[in-house]
Amino acid sequence: MPDTSAAASNDPDVGDVGVTVADVLAAQARLRRYLPPTPLHHAERFGVMLKLENLQRTGSYKVRGALNALLAARERGDRRPVICASAGNHAQGLAWSAYRLGVQAITVMPHGAPETKIAGVAHWGATVRQHGNSYDEAFLFARELAEQNGYRFLSAFDDPDVIAGQGTVGIEIAPYAPDVVIVPIGGGGLASGVALALKSQGVRVVGAQVEGVDSMVRALKGDIAPRDPVASLADGVRVKVPGFITRRLCANLLDDIVIVREAELRETLVRLALEEHVIAEGAGALALAAGRRVAGRRKCAVVSGGNIDATVLARLLSEVRPRPPRKPRRRTAETAPATPVAPSVPTPPPITTVVPAKARRIAVEVEEESTW
Repeated sequence: MPDTSAAASNDPDVGDVGVTVADVLAAQARLRRYLPPTPLHHAERFGVMLKLENLQRTGSYKVRGALNALLAARERGDRRPVICASAGNHAQGLAWSAYRLGVQAITVMPHGAPETKIAGVAHWGATVRQHGNSYDEAFLFARELAEQNGYRFLSAFDDPDVIAGQGTVGIEIAPYAPDVVIVPIGGGGLASGVALALKSQGVRVVGAQVEGVDSMVRALKGDIAPRDPVASLADGVRVKVPGFITRRLCANLLDDIVIVREAELRETLVRLALEEHVIAEGAGALALAAGRRVAGRRKCAVVSGGNIDATVLARLLSEVRPRPPRKPRRRTAETAPATPVAPSVPTPPPITTVVPAKARRIAVEVEEESTW
């Protein structure tokens, strides 16, 4: 784990803002009326449990944080229009939540955001503004609009209500008693919330980032200089500067952060579709791609979203040829001993049928092992 001493102190714009397990539990109480729990799927060929947030409303866990933030604001009497910046999933979550609660929502998305995500935002009636070529450029423009018009700006990750809402993912995982949970990291909202929910139960929480899209790892090492993330299939985690609240939480709660190569991410996404029949976007497959480098007997990876463009998925399926999975080992028990016959009981006439020697052996299959 990186040295977190530099990153955990003197963070700007945070003040005394904090998020606790109590906030996550309060979020769960708010959300259960609107959002059913998502399933866990045992991916046998990977040897990992998958938390299928790609099956969540709007196709991503992001709706949890957005809806909790709007519900908490309503409890406080804040009914201002809400604006956000997002690469797509937070915008869709906010649009759906605003539609359900009758709140005006404006979303700012960068040019080049996946068409399926833009269409999803527009479907729920939110206003879509496209600005800049990255999340960070969209972020600055959204903040400017919020100040000019008196809107409430809702961060995609660096907001206590959003973090608490994302933490409900961890509460739903807890009954399955994993020993380690792997989560993708962009700005850090999901990792912070899940760690808050699970660390008190002794569960290790490990983050996953992509090479060149690793702002959280650098921030935890003390390198806070903004750096443009490289192009990546995981567009949902391409954040130049992670959150300040989330950085503090990740510094205190995460056990490790694993860096994944882009080629590993692409292969994992294709294997996930072909072998487990689970459709994930790039960021959604990131935690699973990191799983091979994380030790644990009961591993759980969060599939954070499934909003991938059909053209991107078709290109990946045609271009990427994943390695065939290793076959599981089988063990064979010793030859079964012949059953003794009591001498006092008369034996029947012998049966003349000849049984092959192989048929007298008992084959015992062991549980299929992980391909990792």
